[in-house]
Amino acid sequence: MLSEIIVDVGIEETRVALLEDNELVELYIERPYPQRLVGNIYRGKVKSVLPGMQAAFVDIGYEKNAFLYVGDAIPQREYSEEDDEEYEVSREHNIDEILKPGQEITVQVIKEPIGTKGPRVTTNITLPGRNLVLMPKADYIGVSRRIESDAERSKLKAMAEEVKPKGMGLIVRTASEGKTAGDFKNDINFLTKLWDTIHQKERSGPVPRCLHRDFNLIHRSVRDLFSWNIDKFIINNRKEYEKVLDLVDMISPSLKTRVEYYNKDYDIFEYYNIESKITRALARKVWLKCGGYLVIDQTEALTVIDVNTGKYIGGNNLEDTVLKTNVDAAKEIAKQLRLRDIGGIIIIDFIDMHEHEHQKMVLDTLKRELKKDRTKTIVVGMTGLGLIEMTRKKVRQELSSVMKVDCSCCDGTGKVLAPEVIARKAEKELISYLGKTASKTVAVEVHPFVGSVLTREGGQIIPELEKAFDKKIVVKPTNNIKYEEIKIHEIDIDTLVC
Repeated sequence: MLSEIIVDVGIEETRVALLEDNELVELYIERPYPQRLVGNIYRGKVKSVLPGMQAAFVDIGYEKNAFLYVGDAIPQREYSEEDDEEYEVSREHNIDEILKPGQEITVQVIKEPIGTKGPRVTTNITLPGRNLVLMPKADYIGVSRRIESDAERSKLKAMAEEVKPKGMGLIVRTASEGKTAGDFKNDINFLTKLWDTIHQKERSGPVPRCLHRDFNLIHRSVRDLFSWNIDKFIINNRKEYEKVLDLVDMISPSLKTRVEYYNKDYDIFEYYNIESKITRALARKVWLKCGGYLVIDQTEALTVIDVNTGKYIGGNNLEDTVLKTNVDAAKEIAKQLRLRDIGGIIIIDFIDMHEHEHQKMVLDTLKRELKKDRTKTIVVGMTGLGLIEMTRKKVRQELSSVMKVDCSCCDGTGKVLAPEVIARKAEKELISYLGKTASKTVAVEVHPFVGSVLTREGGQIIPELEKAFDKKIVVKPTNNIKYEEIKIHEIDIDTLVC
């Protein structure tokens, strides 16, 4: 499989695309505003403690106070898969026994602010390196569950034990597979120096304040994505290209030959046909190769995905047609969740299957494809109604939230009033206006769709109002007006004649 990282550096936006066999599978976007918070470390002050929620709110200098759950305020007791920390909460702990209002604490952001919610933070600090994650406030070693070979896991754990700083913890990352003890030592030297710097800043200064900011998007892509599995790292900015070379030289010199500078006049995302793939990633309907399609609807609480046969009519057997569509859908759904960065509760309505074996095949396909996703997913199973329930960890804003804003016409509902409804509203406003004006001629400006209702052949609204009020009404359809807007004003009869 050919894997490439394509970096598009703009004046106020950087985009990083991960391609697998020329298919867009992940897309990351970073802008100066709002600034990314995940990974940043702050010295904050506890503003309030809520025993009923087993949580506290912490002022870290952001516009909204950060949320600290009790499970994130006590030491992590056991290892959970890298980048997918879920802490075991001891029932013996209450949040008001751990924290008090006004207390100063050091926290790290683990989830971006989303919607009306502020960022989520933890006191369990993690500093990711190329091969290892340093946990200054833990004391154990974990190995990524994505490394499946028992022999490799044992070897890596033994290497980690040799370099583990006393009183600190380590997680061996997936990228460390096949690495040497020397690679681990380089990581440890860098990470311990970084923690010493942060720890020094912790001791004095105003509160709240930022102690450490994580790498920018380009450097994180080098650290977290650029490995031996990636064939090319292509970037369109000379200055950033030089910085990438310097960083790769420090953390993985053997990969330098895979870094390329893109110097063509043609837009880099257009050249690699990424823009059209982004448009597809934002569409509500996604077509499958077999001719079926998905409909993806997102709400604040959950995402619903509906599977349809569409144009696919299959062969002679209905069950085989349904199975083929559902298997293709399972593969596409896993890809779309990863690409769109959809998090939270996800409900999938596959086409009804009567054979248990077919249900299992579709479920197994979905689980297998989800293993390619670096973000933690849990497939709960199939409900009595035949719906698949699953969850995907929500860390940052979904792609649609980053690239789209609510429609000013429909307020984000995806629906607008029918033109007949607006025409009825125009009728009421005309009645009110005509009863007050002395002018014999008035104009009503509306959107062309509404205008077509008011002036259609056989329509009675305008003739009836003209007859009732003995006035002339001129309908002016115009595109220079919002869809639901109505403007009524007097008009000079001489102007009308001209």
